[in-house]
Amino acid sequence: MLYRPLGKTDTPVSIITLGTMTWGEQNTENEAHVQLDLAVDHGVNLIDAAEMYPVPPRPETQGLTETYLGTWLKKSGNREKVLVATKAVGPSLKLIQAAHIRGGKTRHDRPNLEAALHDSLKRLQTDYVDLYQLHWPDRTTNHFGVLGYEHVADEDAVPIEETLSILDGFVKAGKIRHIGLSNETPWGVNQFVNIAERTGLSRVVSIQNPYNLLNRTFEIGNAEVAIRDQVGLLAYSPLAFGALTGKYLNGARPEGARLSRWERFKRYNGVIPEQAIAAYVQLARDHGLDPAQLALAYVNTRPFLTSNIIGATTLEQLKANLASVEVKLSDEVLTGIEQIHLAHPNPCP
Repeated sequence: MLYRPLGKTDTPVSIITLGTMTWGEQNTENEAHVQLDLAVDHGVNLIDAAEMYPVPPRPETQGLTETYLGTWLKKSGNREKVLVATKAVGPSLKLIQAAHIRGGKTRHDRPNLEAALHDSLKRLQTDYVDLYQLHWPDRTTNHFGVLGYEHVADEDAVPIEETLSILDGFVKAGKIRHIGLSNETPWGVNQFVNIAERTGLSRVVSIQNPYNLLNRTFEIGNAEVAIRDQVGLLAYSPLAFGALTGKYLNGARPEGARLSRWERFKRYNGVIPEQAIAAYVQLARDHGLDPAQLALAYVNTRPFLTSNIIGATTLEQLKANLASVEVKLSDEVLTGIEQIHLAHPNPCP
């Protein structure tokens, strides 16, 4: 396993993070525990959860992912071996599927963040969270498949400085160790960084945004911020919900797979995405590589990356994804990836 520092801290983070959003929906508690055992045995030390998980979010399953992680922490005695990351949801203005959480009271203000953290700690059966992330901004912005920004004038959003002050209080109380962002823009990251420098409040250490061969929009603005301000990327959906494995090509819908079960994940479907996916899959096969490992290995090479969040529903998938750390992409393969990207730039933002 390879390790990189978490932001400006001296905390080492494995280049592979175990994602958990299938636990409680596609994976049972026992399967979650087996995944954790395998990942930790391979040197993974960051586990990423969220109060909203599993996905798709439903009232009947909400919180099960954190619960499963919590029972493993208690059973295994491995709390000090891993970094636990979780997320507090934002306002349900766009992601209305999260409106059931706290009755829709999910702004980034003190009452809601205190309630969110309290409940997460209870489910996780721990006294602290290593990385506490804002799942998406309090203000309206472009995320979750929206490429263009549309400004909302005079929006009633919780000021970033107020939110950061609340999170800083959690740090000082020992309830969280580090603060992270998710689905954030360059402007938002800069606000958090600049406010921390001006006020002495805790500094954000990471940003969890989508990044994969079909969606490299992070490179447009956030990559420079991530490198210069040392707010590294935790890349989610590195396989584009499995689309980059090629298993959905030519209309295939494998039984039990995410894009087979739920039509809500439509941004990885369509003629243009399929053309790009087919090209990446063919490139991998031409060079004797597994398409999924090529896609993950590419993400692993990015200089703005802190960690690559992999998820799996089977142990076979997890083992293959973990092995991507050992895959070295040749200059010829990297050139081929850039040629495909030029022909099919960001078809699935």
